[in-house]
Amino acid sequence: MIYFDNAATTKPDDGCLAEAAQYLTDKFYNPSALYAEGYNLHLELAEARKELLSHIADPDEFELIFTSCGTEADNQAVFCGGRRGNIVSTMGEHAAVYESVQEAGRRGAEARFASLMPDGSVDVSDLLSKVDGKTSLVSFIHVNNETGAVNDVNAIAAKIKAKNPRTLVHCDGVQAFGKIPFTLSQNIDMYSVSAHKIGALKGTGALIKRKKIVLSPYIYGGGQERGLRSGTENVFGIQMFRLAARKSYLSLKENYQKISAVNAALWNGLDKELFTRISPEGGSPYILTVAARGVRGETILHMCDDAGLIIGTGSACSSNSAKRHSRVMTSCGVGDDLIDGVLRISFSKESSIEQAEEGARILNEVVRKDRELTE
Repeated sequence: MIYFDNAATTKPDDGCLAEAAQYLTDKFYNPSALYAEGYNLHLELAEARKELLSHIADPDEFELIFTSCGTEADNQAVFCGGRRGNIVSTMGEHAAVYESVQEAGRRGAEARFASLMPDGSVDVSDLLSKVDGKTSLVSFIHVNNETGAVNDVNAIAAKIKAKNPRTLVHCDGVQAFGKIPFTLSQNIDMYSVSAHKIGALKGTGALIKRKKIVLSPYIYGGGQERGLRSGTENVFGIQMFRLAARKSYLSLKENYQKISAVNAALWNGLDKELFTRISPEGGSPYILTVAARGVRGETILHMCDDAGLIIGTGSACSSNSAKRHSRVMTSCGVGDDLIDGVLRISFSKESSIEQAEEGARILNEVVRKDRELTE
């Protein structure tokens, strides 16, 4: 079986899993406990926090709040950072941000959404036109989870701050962390990450924030995470996140080059009479989105699964939506002749060129067969 739905989730790394297992068996204590074993875990969590931060930010300027997932981190940023005036976001956001901003609008803050470019990147001019003196928060995605388009978050954040220095800037970095090289600038106030996108486990994420930014708690209780996110810490998940991130960043550039070649091999292997490319050429190599004309993506997904290839049709977190078509694809201007056939193929650092070539063969064969059956 070839697994190419890594933007939805990745397979847990075996080596990291084996090393982190001690936090389920031997080091199972509560890190908030006063006895030595608990306190020692508290110190280990502090080291994990610092190490995760160091990959993309200065630990002296930024801090990290552990959460249960990227969605929770996004929600904390939106609801705790955008409580007044208006909130500006984009039509290309993951549902964790888009729906949160919509809800904030129902609670009293004005919700504004900027349009997209055809590749799924934000229309920066439109975004900036929506920022004014009453904008409390701007939230936009780093790597579009449906097209792989990469937004220049540092440059965009600088333009937002130039227009309103008081506006908080949040970026959803779930599809960027551990995959593309970057460092957070001082113009970015909050940044969300998730563990299960890079070979760690579901159930762990984090919100990175500038230390000078004052946020209210999102989950109340025992005061963990310096009072900003109560609840007993998921030590096993956090340590797995730490190990998987360490492994990813040790070979970040090599993985990027490798997956760029894998992405190219799959695209080059597809029959261009059957498939149209939606992902930009200069986007994240970890995501390749195409559209097959005259077929339904969901049908192709199931036929590929039967043939030994697992792919997606868009954001897995939006699969329960009652809407037939992806909001992101519609906002990119994908036409009626293609939008039913959108397929998202996504890779991990474990993906190979041989798998890509076989995946392209299966996709070509499946789409040809489906078109023959419907003609």
